Amino acid sequence: MIALQGITFRRGDRQILNGVNLTMNKGEHWVILGRNGCGKTTLLEMMNGYEFPSSGTVEVLGNRYGECDVREVRKAIGYISQSIMEKLTLRDPVWEVVATGEYAFLRFYQEIDEAVRLKALSLLDEVGLLHVAEQSLGSLSQGERKKVMLARALMQNPKLLIMDEPCAGLDLYEREKLLIDLGRLSERDMMVVYVTHHMEEIIPLFTHVALVQNGEIVAAGPKKDVLSAEWLSAAYDWPVEVQWADDRPWIRALSGGRN
Repeated sequence: MIALQGITFRRGDRQILNGVNLTMNKGEHWVILGRNGCGKTTLLEMMNGYEFPSSGTVEVLGNRYGECDVREVRKAIGYISQSIMEKLTLRDPVWEVVATGEYAFLRFYQEIDEAVRLKALSLLDEVGLLHVAEQSLGSLSQGERKKVMLARALMQNPKLLIMDEPCAGLDLYEREKLLIDLGRLSERDMMVVYVTHHMEEIIPLFTHVALVQNGEIVAAGPKKDVLSAEWLSAAYDWPVEVQWADDRPWIRALSGGRN
């Protein structure tokens, strides 16, 4: 469903990605993991067609970017990111914010089809927020807003859902509530790609991990193969231990670190 081959990407004098090869197949759900600034978000931008490589090829859902209409491909991609959240209007009703996902709009300036409104309400019910449908987006907590973004991303029944640090800024309670909703995505016929640098967010939904270091994929495959103390210690340049509980990894940084 996604194939990145020989990807390099430069921004000015800075090399962001260097020789990235990564294939994600149908039935897999991936986490892209790594330190801040290692190139994780840039990889997502490539998958969405918002950035294009300096060299290499990007294929998403059977389409090679540069040889297709990227706008059409994006209709099959749900995307959750802080940059989209910041562009939404906080005074708009919650159900209307969700409904904009049907057309990839940021706001409506015309009458909304009743079927679209009902679909938005159904998705709000699915994430447990039907009771706030008429409230303004700005009246919700950060955790609730993230759930609204999830419902919005699902409006077009995407084949691919891409999430860039959706739990950023959430406390433990709000994070775990959102992760429960994300866990239910396994019931949908789509691939999930999720960026984070918090390994405890790697819930049972996820099957595979790509570990990024300095713009390169240093390990990629089934999550228990990649999430080893050896690989993680090298990628984060800090010694760690890994424990598994309920099919989730929990990381403990060891004292001392590295010079």
